[in-house]
Formats: sequence, C-alpha cells, structure tokens
Amino acid sequence: MKAETIAALQAARSERRAVTLVTRLSDAAEALVYRDKAEGPLAADAAVVAAARRAMEVGRSETVDVGGAKIFLNVYVPPARLIVVGAVHIAQTLAPMAAMLDFDVTVVDPRGAWATTNRFPGVKVVQEWADEAFEKMGLDVSTAVVTLTHDPKLDDPALEAALGSDAFYVGALGSKRTHAKRKERLSEAGITEEQFARIHGPIGLNIGAKSPAEIAVSILGQIIEVRARRVEALAAPKVAAA
Repeated sequence: MKAETIAALQAARSERRAVTLVTRLSDAAEALVYRDKAEGPLAADAAVVAAARRAMEVGRSETVDVGGAKIFLNVYVPPARLIVVGAVHIAQTLAPMAAMLDFDVTVVDPRGAWATTNRFPGVKVVQEWADEAFEKMGLDVSTAVVTLTHDPKLDDPALEAALGSDAFYVGALGSKRTHAKRKERLSEAGITEEQFARIHGPIGLNIGAKSPAEIAVSILGQIIEVRARRVEALAAPKVAAA
C-alpha cells in the first residue's frame, strides 16, 4: 500500500469519514472511494465506484466481479457511535453498556453539575448545548442519538439537529403523551411528518422496563436491532421490477 494511501485512510478515520479502498487484483490498480468523491486510477470507472459505495453502506469488505475484473473492496467505516443527550441516571447505565459493545460514547449536557467525568468515568463528556456540540462533532450514518432529559429546551434542539443528519438512529425518552406534545413543538419548528417518523419514541424495545438499568437495556437493544435491520436491507439483493 502506498504511503499516500495510508495517510488518506488515517485522515478518513480521524475525521470519521467512510471510505473504500478499491484494488484491482490483476494489476493492483487502486482508488479511494468516499461518499462524495473518488480518487485514483480506478476512480473513473462508474461501476467500480458504485460497487465500492454499496459495500460502504453495508459496511462489509468483499471481492466482486466488475466487467470481468476481480476487484477487492476494503471498507473502512467509522466505529459505531452513541451520543447521549442528558447526563441523567439512565445515561449512567446506558453509557458503560454501550461502551462494552464497542460504541464510541459521548454524553452531552450543558449542565455542569450533571455532566462530569466523576458521574461518567471513562466516557467522553461534553458540557455544551447538543445542537452546538453536534455541529462540531458531525453526525454520520454510524451515529445513534438518544435524548433523555425530558426538558424541551435541551431535547428539542438536539432532535432537530439529529433529524437533519444521517444518524441511523434517533430516540427520545418520554410517554406517548409526551411524544405527542413533542410532535407539536417540532412541527412548529419545521420538522416534517417524514422526519418526525424517524424518532423512536417512546424509546426502547417494549420489554416492560422500569428501572434505569432496564430502560438502558431496552434502548441499547433497539439501537442494535435498528442497525442490524439497516445492514440487512442494504445487503439484500435488489429485485428488478417486472
């Protein structure tokens, strides 16, 4: 692998940018394919670029046949990330659970008394308003966002920002009544029906969870389920219309 290729892959990782390293096995010709661009000798081949982007969406490296040539697609995607808005009791259980499952976890809450490393040891804590933090962090297709504060001043801006992003999961704590009121507020803020439908609310799998730990299990289970179904849908072969 060329030094410039290694440098580009390292830069993509630090910037949480998905990229596929394409290699033609017959002659080792390469290309780096991103979501918005492609670079290298094979970048002009539309079929190769399309295959690389599909592999990127699925998140799985593979060898494919494109125009009679064997092409190895080496996919590099950002690690799964969970952003928890609200440094509350549920978050204290959810954050370490998610970290154990290799999620890159960040807790966001502007309330300094709540958002502390003492309450969240080993977890990145950001003392900022969520929408401002999201703008700096960037929300990609490997990101799940959960709002837990029950405070519209904190949750609503976070949800607006998340719904305008590529985050694969958006969930909000609250009862059906709370969720209905949330819909009214977000509709007034310009969130469409289609966007609002992306919110998992009331959040979590319906397992009869009561305690903070049980609710955390239901939330994490739903995130895992949504991610798995998304990958299955992307990996499923497309059937041509009759």
